Amino acid sequence: MPVESRDSGGGAVTEAPRVVIVDDQALVRTGFRMILAADGIEVAGEAADGDEAVAVVRRTRPDVVLMDIRMPGTDGLEATRRILQDEGTSPPRVVILTTYDLDQYVYAALSAGASGFLLKDVTPEHLAAAVRLVRSGDALLAPAITRRLVERFAVSRERTTSLHRDLSALTPRELEVFEALARGDSNAELAVRFRLSEATVKTHVARILSKLRLRDRAQAVIAAYETGLVTPGTDSDPSRGF
Repeated sequence: MPVESRDSGGGAVTEAPRVVIVDDQALVRTGFRMILAADGIEVAGEAADGDEAVAVVRRTRPDVVLMDIRMPGTDGLEATRRILQDEGTSPPRVVILTTYDLDQYVYAALSAGASGFLLKDVTPEHLAAAVRLVRSGDALLAPAITRRLVERFAVSRERTTSLHRDLSALTPRELEVFEALARGDSNAELAVRFRLSEATVKTHVARILSKLRLRDRAQAVIAAYETGLVTPGTDSDPSRGF
């Protein structure tokens, strides 16, 4: 899957990220460690299951966790929830490792706060680039695949009062930007669509994420569907091909 940069409006991070690799296969961990080390990325620790992952992350406090989703015992989904819900610490960015791009566990992990996912056959160049991208505060997602995931696995639900309150925090312009963002528009595309500068778009996106307490665009896509702002199977611009 290609790595796609989605600017969340945050500043660039120049220092090399520290990573924890979680996979029940030692060969996979070794291969990823060698790839990352060759690109100057420090591997702070490794784990073979979810329980070990939580312990290693708490001990090493990495910037990024590469998390296998399917493991014996405590799986990557539960480990992701526990890591991101830890209080009193700045949680790392979690990137899910999976064999299938349309996986209900990937959707659940994104809902729990993971910043994206990678297929395990990712190229060395894309692996290193993905880690740096997520470390910078961006979401790692291919909009077409993310939307397919949401449309397949999102549970239809009536919007609750709390969700109405969340969306009511947005200005009319922010709501329009939020909807277009959830459909996969880049900052450049948002700028053209709304006749704004990219700097203004970045400000809108940053405010949307802050007001809705979303970590990044991956969560924004899911939130747009689960609040009913975007409905599965509809698109204002069919030419996008999602």
